[in-house]
Amino acid sequence: MTTAASSPAFNREDIHFPSGSDLCAAWLYRPTSPPFPSNTHPIQSSKYPAIILASGRGGIKEMALDRYASRFVELGIVCVVFDYRHFGESGGRPRQLLDIQRQLEDWEAAIEYTVKLEFVDEERVGLGGSSFSGGHVISMAAKDGRVRAVVAQCPFTSGLHLARTAGLIPLFRLATLGVKDLLFSGKDKVVPIKVAGKPGETAMMNTPDAFKYRDLIPPHLEATFKDYIAARFVLNVSLYNPGWKISSIHCPILFAVCGHDSVTPPGPTLKYIQKAPKATIKHYTQMGHFDPYTGTNFDIATKDYMEVSL
Repeated sequence: MTTAASSPAFNREDIHFPSGSDLCAAWLYRPTSPPFPSNTHPIQSSKYPAIILASGRGGIKEMALDRYASRFVELGIVCVVFDYRHFGESGGRPRQLLDIQRQLEDWEAAIEYTVKLEFVDEERVGLGGSSFSGGHVISMAAKDGRVRAVVAQCPFTSGLHLARTAGLIPLFRLATLGVKDLLFSGKDKVVPIKVAGKPGETAMMNTPDAFKYRDLIPPHLEATFKDYIAARFVLNVSLYNPGWKISSIHCPILFAVCGHDSVTPPGPTLKYIQKAPKATIKHYTQMGHFDPYTGTNFDIATKDYMEVSL
């Protein structure tokens, strides 16, 4: 499935915004039609609502995020889709460094950029994330009052649980590589670990449906795509538990939970969701972690996501 960069319904522009001492590369989607009233905002406005999207662990914006952005912008919602620093077209060295705090800073920078757009209603800005970025949007919604709505698809909620799903032997190998990366890497070099592997392989995701991650890589990027991250990530991911913050989210949040998700299993997420004051739960019992990205499963999921009001 391919998506046009622009269409009669929207225009897409390549933009950059500052984060730290680097620039994040992004796509800015803007509807071609004027803003129109919604159920929550029945009065005609001269400004659009907006939603910000970013990819999951080790991903880039070209990995299906254009599909999601197209659905939102066709409903009259401005979309900002960005690459984290150290990944894709964004700045930052070393490359492929997944630093949790820096990625949260990138989200904050993206919000700051979006609310200052002259055609965006700063009171109607939402976030959308899947997998690891699903955890990030939970974290941001819990701390940033400018966030007015959230879609969290198959969200990462527990670093402790992630460590358990890797398997003892692969986990030991990952930890060894992580220490090596921390001690011996430099500004232009890291010790790599695969983002996705098959069960038993040494990779950040090695559960039964993890390898479908590669299906999201566009054909024109297959030759250059980097399917690895800096190994030091494994040393602190167990300390990152966005699910603990769910009770602090006071804006509407839609959780998309997949019953056959082995990457971010539904059990811990469903437990945490019970603490969300304004949660809507969409439980796709027959889907795996990467199923909502493509085909009819994508159509089913995104139809539900459009229920989130901005």
